[in-house]
Amino acid sequence: MVYHWQSANVKISGVDDMVLLSKITEDHIVENLKKRYMDDWIFSYIGPVLVSVNPFKQMPYFTEKEINQYQGAAQYENPPHIYALADNMYRNMLIDTENQCVIISGESGAGKTVAAKYIMNYISKVSGGGPTVQHVKDVILESNPLLEAFGNAKTVRNNNSSRFGKYVEIQFDRGGQPSGGKISNFLLEKSRVVALNSMERGFHIFYQLCAGATDTMKSDLALTQPDYFYYLSQSSCYKVEGTHDAHDFQETLQAMKIIGLPAQEQDDIFRIVAGVLHLGNVMFHESGNYANISDPQMVAYPAALLEIDPELLATKLVSRVMDGKWGRQTDRIEVTLGLEQANYTKDALAKALFARLFDYLVNRVNKAMETRTDGLTVGILDIYGFEIFQQNGFEQFCINYVNEKLQQIFIELTLKAEQEEYVQEGIRWVPIDYFNNQIVCDLIEEKRPPGVFAILNDVCATMHAVTSTADSDFQKKLSNAVIKNHHYQPSPEGFIIHHYAGMVSYNVEGFCDRNRDVLFPDLIKLMQGSSNTFIRNLFPDDTEKQNARPTTAGSKISKQANELVVALMKCTPHYIRCIKPNETKKARDWEESRVRHQVEYLGLKENIRVRRAGFAYRRIFQKFLQRYAILSEDTWPTWRGEAKEGIQRIMHSAHMSGDQYQLGKSKVFIKAPESVRLRKRQ
Repeated sequence: MVYHWQSANVKISGVDDMVLLSKITEDHIVENLKKRYMDDWIFSYIGPVLVSVNPFKQMPYFTEKEINQYQGAAQYENPPHIYALADNMYRNMLIDTENQCVIISGESGAGKTVAAKYIMNYISKVSGGGPTVQHVKDVILESNPLLEAFGNAKTVRNNNSSRFGKYVEIQFDRGGQPSGGKISNFLLEKSRVVALNSMERGFHIFYQLCAGATDTMKSDLALTQPDYFYYLSQSSCYKVEGTHDAHDFQETLQAMKIIGLPAQEQDDIFRIVAGVLHLGNVMFHESGNYANISDPQMVAYPAALLEIDPELLATKLVSRVMDGKWGRQTDRIEVTLGLEQANYTKDALAKALFARLFDYLVNRVNKAMETRTDGLTVGILDIYGFEIFQQNGFEQFCINYVNEKLQQIFIELTLKAEQEEYVQEGIRWVPIDYFNNQIVCDLIEEKRPPGVFAILNDVCATMHAVTSTADSDFQKKLSNAVIKNHHYQPSPEGFIIHHYAGMVSYNVEGFCDRNRDVLFPDLIKLMQGSSNTFIRNLFPDDTEKQNARPTTAGSKISKQANELVVALMKCTPHYIRCIKPNETKKARDWEESRVRHQVEYLGLKENIRVRRAGFAYRRIFQKFLQRYAILSEDTWPTWRGEAKEGIQRIMHSAHMSGDQYQLGKSKVFIKAPESVRLRKRQ
């Protein structure tokens, strides 16, 4: 078979759809992926599931030509491509009037964010529309560079790593034109604002601003080279290969303009970004067990940018007002902070400023895409990949937990639910074994018996200040509570979780502080006293309202993850399994053991086995009749008999043999729906 874009002299590499592999083993899967990767074919199928290997270079088949080629075409007509999946989603939404979603999974650096962009670009190109629709498309597409600037960073594993998760829902009218959208964001890695590992960078916007700001902006914001700022100098990494910060800054400005941010608002945003950098340069020294600011002049820069009183800022960095109870009376006393507490306070303010700014930008994007009409949606989930570093802390734990939840969805919908549905519908079927990671999800999120989050929240509830003993208390309580779980084991620095993607050792240092995520009322009031309206509005908190047990970061991400699962389960799901072929981030470099590990933990072999043995397509009788009635003269234009009999008439007209489909109690199951669709297209 010669593909549309191939000449007769171009060889076909490996097997397009791995359901058709001669042998289903990890060796054969890895070998097939390698063969295709080395011949520059980065996409493969497992039935409807797309497997994508990061090429670490620009590929030539993402042009207008390919968009036209895949538009309206059946999956089997062309080589595997992300455009085929995107087109399938879009067409199914219109034909079946059902919400669609795509879950893009894989470890950090596997190419998930790029995949999400290709899907959005494709849908934007094929969905038509006038000036109003074009504006919605522009906002959706331009939200990428804007949120990447403020939410992505270079890590040791990925030069453009998403340090937050996002679920983009694009809403369409009845004609299939985008009418609006919404972005939900999850767990920004705030700690990256104030602390960096070796060979990593902070968020892109810091470097973009230093490199791309005009001379006037640099003067107004007191900007210089990144190595001047303590927060950025911790890793001694300022440049990223293939990244041009000054150019990217212009893209960020353009995105802000399209989103609808006026010039004054942009100025306020950059004041905060620069203010955070200058806040990091405020240093402390210890004198008589108390913290003192080493150079009071350094306070002037962040104070001026944030438009707050420099003396008040200096005071609030080294002291805190606390409520003291004496019998029935409550007195407020000012407590001077130690060195560790002062640094904690400064970092807490910097993280809060940046995180609230990020949430504001997401809200502004949503406001620009807002629509009051109902419609069908296509959801695109681009979320941080599974991470295993030399040092894994609270953020890695949360990231890996979310990935466990996504793996659970994949298992539920492609392995577990599929097989359970065969049983419920009375379909003849030989069960296939697989690892269900629900036990790992329970270990992390269960309330009774308590899992990791519940025990962590309990320890945090008893904390009254920054304390080094809280983390060790958490470590002890955790071991006592979950030691019998086979997917947990203690370690000297913390604990080890046996995730679906491998064993990860977590260091508990900082777990309690990062989970508690408290911004003290003093700092909130300080920012509410800013003469800048924009900054004041980022801190609407009621500091007088007492909350005995504030929401923790762990509770928040657990709630968001479960809400996300509910939202995804309401859609018709599509999957992209992304694979990272190497750690060098170089093209045509193939690390066999690394790819094999990913193939194993992504469950590709089990996915192929279920697909080969099962039925690729299933529809409720009535919906199948509505869609395919035209294939038979007996059923078109109207069928008034029993649904099962009508379907059998359609199958007879489509020359479908009895071994290619089965009729269940309420649904029809078809092994290869291509034959029906092909007949329909003729």
